[in-house]
Amino acid sequence: MTAIKHALQRDIFTPNDERLLSIVNVCKAGKKKRNCFLCATVTTERPVQVNVVKVKKSDKGDFYKRQTAWALRDLAVVDAKDAIKENPEFDLHFDKVYKWVASSTAEKNTFISCIWKLNQRYLRKKIDFINVSSQLLEELPKVAEESVPSGENQNVAGGDEEVVDEYQELNAREEQDIEIMMEGCEYAISNAEAFADKLSRELQVLDGANIQSIMASEKQVNILMKLLDEALKEVDQIEVKLSSYEEMLQSVKEQMDQISESNHLIHLSNTNNVKLLSEIEFLVNHMDLAKGHIKALQEGDLSSSRGIEACTNAADALLQCMNVALQPGHDMLHAVQQQQQRFSDLREQFARRLASHLNNVFVQQGHDQSSTLAQHSVELTLPNHHPFHRDLLRYAKLMEWLKNTDYGKYEGLTKNYMDYLSRLYEREIKDFFEVAKIKMTGATKEGKKFGLHGSSGKLTGSTSSLNKLSVQSSGSRRSQSSSLLDMGNMSTSDLDVADRTKFDKIFEQVLSELEPLCLSEQDFISKFFKLQQHLSLPGTAVGDAEEMDGGTLSRSHNAGGPQSISSENHMIRQMMIKIFRCVEPELNNLIALGDKIDSFNSLYMLVKMSHHVWTAQNVDPTSFLSTTLGNVLVTVKRNFDKCISNQIKLMEDVKISKKSKVGILPFVAEFEEFAALAESIFKNAERRGDLDKAYLKLIRGVFTNVEKVANESQKTPRDVVMMENFHHIFATLSRLKISCLEAEKKEAKQKYTDHLQSYVIYSLGQPLEKLNHFFEGVEARVAQGVREEEVSYQLAFNKQELRKVIKEYPGKEVKKGLDNLYKKVDKHLCEEENLLQVVWHSMQDEFIRQYKHFEGLIARCYPGSGITMEFTIQDILDYFSSIAQSH
Repeated sequence: MTAIKHALQRDIFTPNDERLLSIVNVCKAGKKKRNCFLCATVTTERPVQVNVVKVKKSDKGDFYKRQTAWALRDLAVVDAKDAIKENPEFDLHFDKVYKWVASSTAEKNTFISCIWKLNQRYLRKKIDFINVSSQLLEELPKVAEESVPSGENQNVAGGDEEVVDEYQELNAREEQDIEIMMEGCEYAISNAEAFADKLSRELQVLDGANIQSIMASEKQVNILMKLLDEALKEVDQIEVKLSSYEEMLQSVKEQMDQISESNHLIHLSNTNNVKLLSEIEFLVNHMDLAKGHIKALQEGDLSSSRGIEACTNAADALLQCMNVALQPGHDMLHAVQQQQQRFSDLREQFARRLASHLNNVFVQQGHDQSSTLAQHSVELTLPNHHPFHRDLLRYAKLMEWLKNTDYGKYEGLTKNYMDYLSRLYEREIKDFFEVAKIKMTGATKEGKKFGLHGSSGKLTGSTSSLNKLSVQSSGSRRSQSSSLLDMGNMSTSDLDVADRTKFDKIFEQVLSELEPLCLSEQDFISKFFKLQQHLSLPGTAVGDAEEMDGGTLSRSHNAGGPQSISSENHMIRQMMIKIFRCVEPELNNLIALGDKIDSFNSLYMLVKMSHHVWTAQNVDPTSFLSTTLGNVLVTVKRNFDKCISNQIKLMEDVKISKKSKVGILPFVAEFEEFAALAESIFKNAERRGDLDKAYLKLIRGVFTNVEKVANESQKTPRDVVMMENFHHIFATLSRLKISCLEAEKKEAKQKYTDHLQSYVIYSLGQPLEKLNHFFEGVEARVAQGVREEEVSYQLAFNKQELRKVIKEYPGKEVKKGLDNLYKKVDKHLCEEENLLQVVWHSMQDEFIRQYKHFEGLIARCYPGSGITMEFTIQDILDYFSSIAQSH
């Protein structure tokens, strides 16, 4: 270890002017054993610095390198782990804890002892030594410190270092002095005793010289002492003078202190006066209301524009004075309290005067507007409230002031406005709807038929009769039409297209008049009562508005943010519901009347109402108009669904006459009428999906009930009923080109084709009945396994029997049979569908096909017999042509 210590001193620490005092061989705890050395060093230059240096052996050679250094002043704790048992582990706490394991406990103890001594000598700081034996922490000898002068106490090479380490390496100057001395005594190496004697004699000579020098300087010391005594006397005299001066200055100091304190008080007084003046100016400037404003609040004219503007400015100034931000303590001043009370009285007086004036304006508006109702009673228009809104909007800022200062009166005005306007609008809207009902039904007997009656020249709707609509009444026109087969050719009073177009225009005008009225009133309420409108996104849920009769509006004027906006939106809806409470019932009554007049009117109403709902939701999905029209749209949709259900029920209830041919069924014709009407109404409509669903329900009902009637028909063959009606359905769907019914169109065509073929085959079996039976027997024998050329040997089907059957059908008989067939087909088919020529041509093709089939069987089963039919294909073509032309 000594050799390593000398090597480290030489190679690492000497070049850095450091001295190595202690070394310990360590490795890190808990990791791979990689040894290194911890060294305790001090610098040779002042001020002395003490370090702990980590030295590690280089990986590329046998030399050592300096890796890490810590200043001893950064060391906080030395933990030896165990003060009793031998334990090589210890911790050093610098910026973090370093855990080490020494190669031996002795080396660890020596290193810790050196650290303790260096701390005691150079640092004198509080380093905690824990789990360290008390024997290692011994005090350094104080004798050496006391004997060394203070100037020499900091010498690094002093005697104290001998305590730290028994070995001291010579510095360069010491080595040089020894070399010079030994050069003068060459025999020192060979004769050490002679050398030692010489040194001893020289030391004695030096000691004698020192003693003589001390004795020679005694006189000079005495002279120096006398000079010191005289100097002390002079110092005493100076101190006496300084004391007298100090007493004189003391009185001056007291006077200056008094002056300074007086100046401070003067400055403090000035500062307080400035602050007081500033506070008074603040109160005067911010809490003083001009006389003109006071006069406007007390006596201002609220009926003229100039007076309203003056009152508005005065109210704003009063509000600013009342809302001034007072400093703590201002409200305790009597003048401030008086001014605040005065402002409160002015606010209360003006709020009372403003509320009374606006109430009078509301009442007067109701009277003025009522006088104009007469001129609108004969026209399908609603009175215009724009002038009234324009006059009231002049008070909008005053309403905002009232909302912020006296919410109770603001709430009272809101309720009064709703009460007055709800009665006014109720009269206007009811009269408006009465005019609409008159125009729909006419003030004639037909109007009385639908529950309308005149009273004092004014037409009113019988709501009770409209609410008692049943399935039979809503589909009265349909039921009359469906009973044609039971009642014969009875004429009915169907409404034509012009009537429906008239109804459509009236209904559209009703919605077009209501929509701007509601929107304009809602916009006015928002502006006049200062309620913010927040447009919700489409699809936002709209809460049911609460009834406000006898209640109060929710007070949310002090709130801010989304919740306040939501509350104000709710307040607008509440006001609109109260003012226009009669709109939804009147619309429902009008819809019920239109449905009672003609159930097909529900198609017009569904399209128009859907369009207006879509428009209203694009503007504001949560508005009163959007919500109300949406509710009414639900009623219209129910009526539309009921109309479809009634159509299907009428199909199911249809009865056919047993004495007359069926022809085109009434519900098939009505489906055509419905589809044509619906396509014209729903062109580019938003609710096309509802119509497509109705189409599917109706067409399935038509298909089912056509088959049902065909099966029940006694006068007309089933195939004819199916063929004619499905041909009519196919023609209707082809003409209207309804995309959702493409599959049903193909199905109708297939059913028409199948039943046409079935009817033709069934009908052609009668003119050549015996011939058909004969060849059916031939085909049966062939099917049983008899060879075709051997059929002629069968007794029942020999050549003589074939000739006998053929002779029964000469050309004249065939033509006669075809003529009878034509007449029978003509009786079966109806004139409306005009299928006679189509069926006759199909029969011609089928007859020729049968003729060719019979000839083929004759050629195969009776070869070489020379048997042929009594007529040819050309004869057949002539027969069919001449019969068709003759009829």
